[in-house]
Amino acid sequence: MTSEDWTAWIGRTEQVEDDISPAQAAAAAATLEPPPPLPMKGSALPPLWHWFYFLPRAPQSQLGIDGHPQRGGFIPPIPYPRRMFAGARIRFHHPLIIGQPARREGVIRNVTLKSGRSGPLAFVTVGYDIYQENTLCIEEEQDIVYREPGAAVPAPVPIDLPPPPEGAWVRTVTPDTRLLFRFSALTFNAHRIHYDRPYARHEEGYPGLVVHGPLTAVMLMELVRHNTARPIVGFSFRSQAPLFDLAPFRLIARPDGDRVELEAQGPDGATALSAVVELGES
Repeated sequence: MTSEDWTAWIGRTEQVEDDISPAQAAAAAATLEPPPPLPMKGSALPPLWHWFYFLPRAPQSQLGIDGHPQRGGFIPPIPYPRRMFAGARIRFHHPLIIGQPARREGVIRNVTLKSGRSGPLAFVTVGYDIYQENTLCIEEEQDIVYREPGAAVPAPVPIDLPPPPEGAWVRTVTPDTRLLFRFSALTFNAHRIHYDRPYARHEEGYPGLVVHGPLTAVMLMELVRHNTARPIVGFSFRSQAPLFDLAPFRLIARPDGDRVELEAQGPDGATALSAVVELGES
């Protein structure tokens, strides 16, 4: 199949319904440990927690060797084996209410080919609109990148990180197999780089287990949510480098008026993920 065939997927749609179960919100709270009050039935779902719903549930027989569902349904059958959730842009119009049915409408907006240092790259842009009682609650556009295998990734060399900027909100995270396993379970994600160390090292060339990009993004959002009472109306992020379970990493949030600049720093000081939160009026 050629790249021209992949563009035939542009405009393809899907619709997924979910009841926004309190049990799933409780599992997310147990994993992320937010401060009280904990989300419960009838309360607003915290921002980004919609990623814990509308999950793909491919049968076991339809999983690839890496643990990802086989492509060719909603997502085009791009053969490049490496997949990364590279970024997203989200608008929060109304909070989803836990325990009330919701509907997510998806559409493939674009498929493009580029050339990178490791070879050809395929970018798939997916748009999602999430509704509850026919009210548009969330608009999201995701960038998914597929690429050929590249050179082995060296382990980061830890350094003494410089002091964070004055006034910043900071959290240090020590990732471990328990956290990565629970987040994989929470998102029904069987990608083996997050829990199968021999596979991650010997098949995909990583020095350790890979921290989920969405996990890092959610923890950055939680850092903001725990430090301001203002409503969150927008969020965007871009993944720049992987994080591993080999050493602690640092989350930094720098509030500036109606924006909060976010960064996840690896143990070597490099930026692994950058993001921006937009705040509404109190």
